[in-house]
Amino acid sequence: MTTHPLEPVTFGELPLRIEDVLALANRQVPTQLQNDSAFRQRIAKGAQFLDSLLDREGVIYGVTTGYGDSCVVAVPLQHVEALPRHLYTFHGCGLGKLLDAQATRAVLAARLQSLCHGVSGVRVELLERLQGFLEQDILPLIPEEGSVGASGDLTPLSYVAATLSGERDVLFRGERRTSADVHRELGWDPLVLRPKEALALMNGTAVMTGLACLAFARADYLLKLATRITALNVVALQGNPEHFDERLFAAKPHPGQMQVAAWLRQDLAIDAPSAPLHRLQDRYSLRCAPHVLGVLADSLGWLRGFIETELNSANDNPIIDAEAERVLHGGHFYGGHIAFAMDSLKTLVANVADLLDRQLALLVDTRYNHGLPSNLSGASAERAMLNHGFKAVQIGTSAWTAEALKNTMPASVFSRSTECHNQDKVSMGTIAARDAIRVLELTEQVAAATLLAAHQGVWLRRQAPDAPPLPAALAAMHEALARDFAPVIEDRALEGELRLCLQRISEQHWRLHA
Repeated sequence: MTTHPLEPVTFGELPLRIEDVLALANRQVPTQLQNDSAFRQRIAKGAQFLDSLLDREGVIYGVTTGYGDSCVVAVPLQHVEALPRHLYTFHGCGLGKLLDAQATRAVLAARLQSLCHGVSGVRVELLERLQGFLEQDILPLIPEEGSVGASGDLTPLSYVAATLSGERDVLFRGERRTSADVHRELGWDPLVLRPKEALALMNGTAVMTGLACLAFARADYLLKLATRITALNVVALQGNPEHFDERLFAAKPHPGQMQVAAWLRQDLAIDAPSAPLHRLQDRYSLRCAPHVLGVLADSLGWLRGFIETELNSANDNPIIDAEAERVLHGGHFYGGHIAFAMDSLKTLVANVADLLDRQLALLVDTRYNHGLPSNLSGASAERAMLNHGFKAVQIGTSAWTAEALKNTMPASVFSRSTECHNQDKVSMGTIAARDAIRVLELTEQVAAATLLAAHQGVWLRRQAPDAPPLPAALAAMHEALARDFAPVIEDRALEGELRLCLQRISEQHWRLHA
């Protein structure tokens, strides 16, 4: 098992933050379950209350009835124990790619945190086994397609319920294994899910919420990276740093916009003496960068609120109030807040792709790059006619940007009526979250390409004998990039370097703005 130097993340009564889920998803911290007697008793009380209702032959949705439209179908008590297995079995119809390991850990964390509220009617043993899956890194193989986002992420989460029960396959120690084999190897007995437990596992928003946590963290880093790339491009294009003057932004004081402008002033050392200006106004992709990036910066706060409220909620149905001895039937599985957050995030992020794509278009074009060579080629004059520098990279960047923009169509407005019109209005939150991840992937590709081009542009400017010194933050970034990415003098295939740059972005390798 992985050893961790940091304090464990505790699942229980205290809320989790997005950063906790990210740390768990990256295997940076261990996990533990709150273990005081009061917490354990509160969890156990819900399961005990359900048992008492069964003894009295109470009618409980999904426990003594069928599911969804079949809620009018009574299930005799002698068959109640078989119902959970049937639920996760008939939902075993997911398709598409499998969620990767990072996303699967985030899903497990989101589901466990929700069940720790103690209003889902599950046993402590179920929480312990979910936490054990996280700690031992037993990852259900979850197809990512098949959820409409209400009644929660039923089909993808059926793979969690099934693997806890010793069925279907998991990823364990780098190998695809049957869940039954892994249980045997660890000396565990697979769970036999009690009434309501399969429903509690599946009837929630854990997949969309786990993905949303990862998307948020990627967007937050991308914001800072795009700001740093913009600063490098201001240098490469000999732009006007006064576009980011503090007094200018005091006149239109959106906080995120002001923050991005402040970061740019920091990077460009705007208070230091500057070289004579070549023009009063740069093109919009430089001049308006704080206005574009500032919308994302200003939106991250409310996006965090939507995501963390969902993460720290009980979002299955029905809710079991053991204290008042009531079963509350509702619709907390509806993922509308995550759907809207992810539809919004993908639009915000795609605008970052568009901004950086436009900056790259300026860099490679001799009509607009203020004296840089065509396509940023570093070739000598004798070999310039053979070399094309970043020409194809700019074409690829345009393709990635176009695809990112195309994927901004909101998923949440495409509600479908499903399941005999019981689920007649659904959130599409999981599709929105998957879309957001894809837009982030594409935008990170645009960022990688524009970062390498900006690095090349700065290197070319540095060849001039009278080149002014770089501001400290940009000099450090330029030197760090130079360790991985040599200047493009003679043409070479840049795929490997683009992939390395993407890896660095994924690792959040460069220390950017606090």
